Amino acid sequence: MKLKVDHEADALHLSLSDEPAKESEEVSPGIIVDFDEHGQAVGIEMLHLSKRASGADMRKLLFESVPQVG
Repeated sequence: MKLKVDHEADALHLSLSDEPAKESEEVSPGIIVDFDEHGQAVGIEMLHLSKRASGADMRKLLFESVPQVG
């Protein structure tokens, strides 16, 4: 899994897989999901990041993994 912030494009992209995207769908304004040839989600892109996270420092990202229960 890879997370990339593109400051020039003002976008965030989360790669869920190394599989190439075959098609994309805008599921909400500025939120795009990429799908592989089998229809599985392989990436999520969020456009207009600075407007969605105004005041956030995009140079600092916090990764949190929640422990599994059971």
